[in-house]
Amino acid sequence: MNGFYKINKTNEKNINFIHEVAEVCVLAGKILLENGAETFRVEDTMNRLAQSFSVHEAQSFVTPTGIVFAIEGRDVTQLVRITRRGTNLRKVSEVNSLSRQVAEGGAQIEEIHRRLKHIDRIVNTYPEWLQILAAAAASSCFLIMFLGRWGDILPAFIAGGAGQAGTIYFHRLTKVKFFSEFMSSILVGLIAVLSVRIGMGLELNKIIIGAVMPLVPGVPITNAVRDVMAGDLVSGLSKSAEAGLTAFAIGIGIAFALALY
Repeated sequence: MNGFYKINKTNEKNINFIHEVAEVCVLAGKILLENGAETFRVEDTMNRLAQSFSVHEAQSFVTPTGIVFAIEGRDVTQLVRITRRGTNLRKVSEVNSLSRQVAEGGAQIEEIHRRLKHIDRIVNTYPEWLQILAAAAASSCFLIMFLGRWGDILPAFIAGGAGQAGTIYFHRLTKVKFFSEFMSSILVGLIAVLSVRIGMGLELNKIIIGAVMPLVPGVPITNAVRDVMAGDLVSGLSKSAEAGLTAFAIGIGIAFALALY
């Protein structure tokens, strides 16, 4: 009787451990997918985490809007819906570092779960004022890179910072990403047009090009190409469509502003 009780307790511990491994893998995949990681990286990280905890029957299927994770023979399947996506490469880097640490056998599963929850709770890696300042400085640098005039650095600086501030503000009003990009590009275009009209700016095209670059979806485009090359056609085409719609919204916003010029 005692042997039967011990076997049941052992099986119960094993089942609880398997479920916790699944939760850790899905949480890691969720953080990566929500913050700009490509599909291949998400699936590979989830599978490696499972294997590091001696769960070799794990299977994962990832799309831009959802994660399916299952462990064969264990009756464990989890589905997570992804409702928001952005770019926060610091979170991606932290999850990757944590995954490598697990692969080296340097942490227990409870500690990994706790650290992943902490990473997931981080809202903004950098304060908003610093994001705006960085976008403004990058816009000035892009202006020079595209052979703009030095006299247009200040208009590009102001327009780029205003565009980033607009993205943050409009994203709070609505979760429709394309709307915030559209309104931000209008703001960039209007500031560029106004700077040229009052004589503060010289070349309208170069000012707009430099200021709009921080809004361009560079990470989604890169991930879309990598997913297609890795054979993840569903994710690659989905991300390509998302990046294309974002670029279209930016173009329409700039065209609307230029119509007033």
